[in-house]
Amino acid sequence: MSGFERDADDLARVAITLIVCPEVGQGRRDSASRIEEAKGLALAIGLEVVEALAYRIRVARPSTLLGSGQMDEVKTHVRAHDAALVVVDGALTPVQQRNLERAWETKVIDRTGLILEIFGERAATAEGRLQVELAHLDYQAGRLVRSWTHLERQRGGFGFLGGPGETQIEADRRLIRDRMAKLRKDLEKVRRTRGLHRDRRQRAPWPVIALAGYTNAGKSTLFNRMTGADVMAENLLFATLDPTMREIRLPGLDKAILSDTVGFVSDLPTELVAAFRATLEEVNSADLILHVRDIAHPDSEAQAADVADVLSDILGEEVEDRPQVIEVWNKLDMLDGEDRSFVEAEAVRRDDVILVSALTGEGVAALQTLAGKRLTTSHRLRQIKVPVGDGASLAWLNANGEVVGTRLGKSAMTVDVRLSDADYGRFKKRAVG
Repeated sequence: MSGFERDADDLARVAITLIVCPEVGQGRRDSASRIEEAKGLALAIGLEVVEALAYRIRVARPSTLLGSGQMDEVKTHVRAHDAALVVVDGALTPVQQRNLERAWETKVIDRTGLILEIFGERAATAEGRLQVELAHLDYQAGRLVRSWTHLERQRGGFGFLGGPGETQIEADRRLIRDRMAKLRKDLEKVRRTRGLHRDRRQRAPWPVIALAGYTNAGKSTLFNRMTGADVMAENLLFATLDPTMREIRLPGLDKAILSDTVGFVSDLPTELVAAFRATLEEVNSADLILHVRDIAHPDSEAQAADVADVLSDILGEEVEDRPQVIEVWNKLDMLDGEDRSFVEAEAVRRDDVILVSALTGEGVAALQTLAGKRLTTSHRLRQIKVPVGDGASLAWLNANGEVVGTRLGKSAMTVDVRLSDADYGRFKKRAVG
């Protein structure tokens, strides 16, 4: 049986799925919201969710996480539905996962495993697949719940959801370590290449705008609206994994680069954050970040807080070096009456918020105008000396700034030009390069 057929068989066997949502401590979301998101994650890879159960846990048990009564109740539901998979919407240790599988006599994966499975199926580029496989191996290194034949597969998905147990533990660990070392080397090459491309863009005259936000907030729909592209935009969690870039025109700017990035999610697995570091660095190098929010979602505030946490981790602590951020409150078309009036009133109070509907186009022109203003404000008058005969530098200054005067000297021309701090930095890097 081929790897493709084996994966298809695995997914077919685990189609009937039970979701268990453990509540430990006080989180940003209530159990109903967490269950809905967990269902969305399961549906993203075609699982059939038959029931979802939420349990308040006062003290997490090291061996099973859940209490004995809760364990028995879940087992009853598993048998009633003949469920082949239980998704625990939280983090499980290898010991807890193994004990739950033995107690419920079915396959068990946690939230991290489910997200990794989605990423394994969606990654389309060579870089994306390297990142996902590294994250997957990092996650599975302490679990070894299946044979590692998938390492030679050429298609998407890594099949965490089924397969026989592996008995040659030490051989597997050595295989995993060797494979992870090779993946890290390959990703380091990708990171260097991406860094060279980023440096080249920074020396070029075009500012970069990065779309960031919670998964399914409408980033790809907005990207298509602003660029006229046809990037995949579906009502699915993690519809976009691989970054896409297109050039756009904005008021006051002949050219800018718009980048669509992977969506964030609450409790994003640390393995994925580490593996996708090279991709997420595109956000860090942007001149402007458009934080796209699904303002019609009941958990919009909690989602925004989760995105802010990830952005803080990516951008670091240096406030001065951080790119500007505009909050794009999307899906305005899904609001009406009092809800819309409330959101509009809230947006008026802030100067970093714009209301749009990427689906209908409402507010997108205003967003483009605001983005153009943000990228062209803070221009200061600077005196720059350009060697006589350096027409390329003079053309760059005319294209990216407002040249207000020139004075010709013996060997250099002094140019009085209004430039933003970002463009001035670009010019200096370009001159050094």
